[in-house]
Amino acid sequence: MPPAATPPQAVPVHVRPVIRFRSSRPDLLLCFGLLAVILIVQGWNITHFPTLSDDEGTYLAQAWAVQQGDGLAHYTYWYDHPPLGWIQIAALTWVPSLIAPETMTVATMRFAMLLVSAACAVLLYVLARRLFLPRWAAALGMLLFGLSPLSVVLQREIFLDNVAVMWMLLAFCLAASPSRHLWHHFGAGLAAATSVLTKETMLVVLPALLVTMWRHSHRDTRKFAVTGAITACALIGLSYPLYALLNNELFPGAGHVSLIDGITYQMGRAGSGSIFDAGSGSHGVFQSWLYYDRVLPLGGLAGAALLLLTLRWSVTARALAGPALAVAILAVVAMRPSGYLPAMYVIQALPFLAIVLAGGAASVTHAVLRKWRGRDEGKQLTYGRWAVASLLAVSAAVYVVPRWYDGNRDALTVDANAPYRAAASWMQREVPDPASTRVLVDDALWLDLVHDGFKPGTGAIWFYKADLDPAVTRTMPRGWRDLDYVVSSPTVRRDAVDLPNVKAALQHSRPVAVFGDGEDRIEIRRITGGER
Repeated sequence: MPPAATPPQAVPVHVRPVIRFRSSRPDLLLCFGLLAVILIVQGWNITHFPTLSDDEGTYLAQAWAVQQGDGLAHYTYWYDHPPLGWIQIAALTWVPSLIAPETMTVATMRFAMLLVSAACAVLLYVLARRLFLPRWAAALGMLLFGLSPLSVVLQREIFLDNVAVMWMLLAFCLAASPSRHLWHHFGAGLAAATSVLTKETMLVVLPALLVTMWRHSHRDTRKFAVTGAITACALIGLSYPLYALLNNELFPGAGHVSLIDGITYQMGRAGSGSIFDAGSGSHGVFQSWLYYDRVLPLGGLAGAALLLLTLRWSVTARALAGPALAVAILAVVAMRPSGYLPAMYVIQALPFLAIVLAGGAASVTHAVLRKWRGRDEGKQLTYGRWAVASLLAVSAAVYVVPRWYDGNRDALTVDANAPYRAAASWMQREVPDPASTRVLVDDALWLDLVHDGFKPGTGAIWFYKADLDPAVTRTMPRGWRDLDYVVSSPTVRRDAVDLPNVKAALQHSRPVAVFGDGEDRIEIRRITGGER
């Protein structure tokens, strides 16, 4: 008698199909259709809103210095941040700066950030699909990430955080690769190190990346994958202190900057208080986030909590454990009672908030729509489940859309930078000899003045450096008396209290032109009593 045929092995119900983005026509069409919408919204009115910031100007000016071959910064590089971030910005802005050098200004170069936003949005969709979210949930996550008023405002700006998020999303995509090749995990380590060297605060997200890699790697090669990723990340990360060591700038010493001094400053800078203290700076920053959007921050936190609490029972929760952990870690860091909380910090959390919120929605929808096992379900119950799901979706849309419309309306219509443009135009038109004129200015306008003929560094002077950089103070033996003008922006007025030369320049000057009104006005002030 012939042996009985071996019955086919049943596929476990919890095994998800492998999703390969580039070979899925529906995914490609959906993703790039949504991408077009996101880029239109984020690009509309991009040069006019939000208000130009000194941080944007600093990163772009440092990128300009790299392009010019003048070193890692337009002033003495003092290891405030790793330089890889603005080196990448220099690469993004290299071509337009060659074609039209005069356009190398903050407002115009914001368009380069659309490339970063596009990459982040696509990577988020790919990651959501690799984490087994259904197509509609991946699309929801992409829209949450790309169209949230927080994203529309902050992703436009030339911030290192935006570039760092792109690399971290790439690291997560490689860590969750369905192919499970060792080189994918090695690449995840390289991408993670690049993210940290772009903005060092991304370091706190690395445990969440390891969780994702551990859960999505093959059991037989898991130890090799994780070890390779950690090794790659560490080796690339060590290049930064090695650079400082080779330049004899690792340790503090007389006559030079040092990496240790930079780290000490960053770790010891005055905290902004707790977000739960109504009078603290951190609370004000948190409220500014909620002013633009409550849905993504609060909904994402709720989604992360739901996923972490249901890890034991939910397949979706286990697949999204890494992003949920990232949200939890970033939230704990933001809620610490002491420490400094910058406004751009939330950028690092936005993609993970979007994924876990979409994942939470997918979990709830699955719970509502799933069929009873072991018996047939009647049509009435099936229709009832779909009615409940549709009601939830419509209710969410009715709640979200009007609030996002209000949050995005200013970004799409308001011209917040007219005073800056007017001030730059006045300096170009009214100063007869810019080559011999010395002006204190914030970095948002520094490149404008350089293009207009003011000498970089000693003619157009970033106002902080008039007190903090010996290379500049040596050229000002008489202090504020060696200056001709000070362009008083909100940033200059706010920080002048701790900068003696800047404070004295404001006190010994009179306004000759004022653009805008209120706290956001830009004053061009002529120094009096300090004729050279």
